[in-house]
Amino acid sequence: MFDRLDDLLIRYQQINEELADPDVVNDQRHFRTLMKEQSDLTPLVEKYTAYKKANQTIEDSLDMLSEENDPEMRELIKEDLTDARGAVQQLTEELKVLLLPKDPLDHKNVIVEIRAGTGGDEAALFAADLYRMYTKYADRRNWKTEIISANENGIGGFKEVVFQINGEGAYSRLKYESGVHRVQRVPETESGGRIHTSAATVAILPEAEEVDVEIDMNDVRIDVMRASGNGGQCVNTTDSAVRLTHYPTGIVIYSQTEKSQLQNKEKAFRLLRAKLLALEVMKRDAEEASMRRNQIGSGDRSEKIRTYNFPQSRVTDHRIKLTLHTLSDVMNGDLDTIIDSLIAADQAEKLAQMDEDT
Repeated sequence: MFDRLDDLLIRYQQINEELADPDVVNDQRHFRTLMKEQSDLTPLVEKYTAYKKANQTIEDSLDMLSEENDPEMRELIKEDLTDARGAVQQLTEELKVLLLPKDPLDHKNVIVEIRAGTGGDEAALFAADLYRMYTKYADRRNWKTEIISANENGIGGFKEVVFQINGEGAYSRLKYESGVHRVQRVPETESGGRIHTSAATVAILPEAEEVDVEIDMNDVRIDVMRASGNGGQCVNTTDSAVRLTHYPTGIVIYSQTEKSQLQNKEKAFRLLRAKLLALEVMKRDAEEASMRRNQIGSGDRSEKIRTYNFPQSRVTDHRIKLTLHTLSDVMNGDLDTIIDSLIAADQAEKLAQMDEDT
C-alpha cells in the first residue's frame, strides 16, 4: 500500500511541475486532463502527508522519551505520542478507502426510471412521491432535473416516469437507489382506514455519451406518431412522438414530452444509450464475484431495498438494516443519511475484500 502511495506522491509532484510549464498551459486539452488528475490525487496526497507527519511525531516522541528524565515533560511527550498513534491508525483507514478502485461511472449524470408496481393507483401515487423525493434531493445538491418521458394515471400519479439528473457525482450517490421501494400507508381512497402495501421500482442508469456506447443505426427502428394524453396545442396535433426499437436487446423507448420530434428523438436516444450502458455495467458487475455481494445488494430492480411506513413515520433500508423515524424529511429529499450509510457499507465490504486478497 505504501509503495503505491509513494508512487502517487511522485506522480502528484510531476503533475505540479507539468502544470507550471507554459507549453502545457497552452494545450488546453492536456491542461484540463492534468488538472482533473491533480484534483483526484489531492485528497489522497493530503492524507498521506498527514500520515507521514504523524509517523514522524511518533519517532521523535520515542527518541525524546529515551533521553528525557523530567516527569512533567515525559507526560507531555506521552500525550503527543498517544495522539500521533491514534492519528496514524485513523489516517491508515482513510487512506485505504481513498485507494479503493474508483467506479469509472461515478462522475456521470443519471437517468432515473420509476415504475408503479403492485398496488394500482396507490402505487402510481407512490411513484409520483418518489419522483418528488428525488427531485427535491437534486435541488438540495444544486443538481438539475429534466423529464424525459412520463405516463400519468390521471389522479396525480405516474405509471412510469423517466427523468435525468445532471450534477457532479450524481451517479456516485444515487446508484444505490435501484430496486423495489415499498410503501405502507392508508390510501386517500380507503374509507375503512386500512393500511395498504404498494410498491414501485427504481432504476438508476448512468448517462451514456456517444463515446461510451456505439449504436449501429441498422439495429434501431424509428417510428414517429402523434403524442397521446395531455399536452400543449402542438403536442397532440403533429407527429412529434418518437418510438425506438433496438432489435438486438428488444429495448423499446418512447418519448413524447417535447413539441419537437427532433427533441423527442434526442431524448429517446439518450435513454437508449443509458440502457445499453447499464447492460454493460450489469455484465461487468456479474464478472466481479464480490461486487455488492452482501450488504448493499445487487441493485437489481426485483430486489426489495427499502420500506416507507407512513403510520410509524419510519424508513427502513433492508440491505444495511438501517431504520430512521424521519419519514417526512426523507420524502422531502433528505436522503444523505441513508446514502452516506450505504456508501460506508459498500466501502467496508470492499475493504474487507481487500484485506482477504492481501
